[in-house]
Amino acid sequence: MRRSVGRRGAAASTFDRVAREAGVSRGLLHYYFGSKERLLAGVVRHDCELRLEQLDRRLAEARTVDDVVAALVAQLEVFLGEDPENQAVIYEMLSASRRSPEIRAELAELYRRWREHLANALREKQEEGVLQLAGEPEAVASVLYALADGMGIQLLADPDWDSRPVFEFGMELLRELLAAPSSA
Repeated sequence: MRRSVGRRGAAASTFDRVAREAGVSRGLLHYYFGSKERLLAGVVRHDCELRLEQLDRRLAEARTVDDVVAALVAQLEVFLGEDPENQAVIYEMLSASRRSPEIRAELAELYRRWREHLANALREKQEEGVLQLAGEPEAVASVLYALADGMGIQLLADPDWDSRPVFEFGMELLRELLAAPSSA
């Protein structure tokens, strides 16, 4: 499904086409997923679980703000450096969510889970004394995902774009969000 959506878009990725490319029967896909929307959501949900596990591993060893920045940047670089088809699935799902309440609900739940997971990790690092967040963990997590989504969309739209200056500036912003000066 990921490959098909990345190449053709969600609308053109029919059960028949996906089944043929995967070497399975259409009936098997229909049995396990029921609809193309559920299959698409399942692919994104699986990717989400893998990314959250990677993030946890990276953040587990973080003992300084710079360690946390490095972990978050590494996570983003891996995502952005992957085959664009992986990113396209999420953005296709976003587009399809405008027409499908089922996809919209699934995507909203995935974003809630991502934000909540990152917010909890940031909160934990703040409680350990590693971070001094500039805002509530949920707000900081939302801003970080918004920055990452924006970078991803721009890189998909313009793969030749030299994003290094923006990436470096984003890292400065990240440090400010994670290491706000204390008000005491």
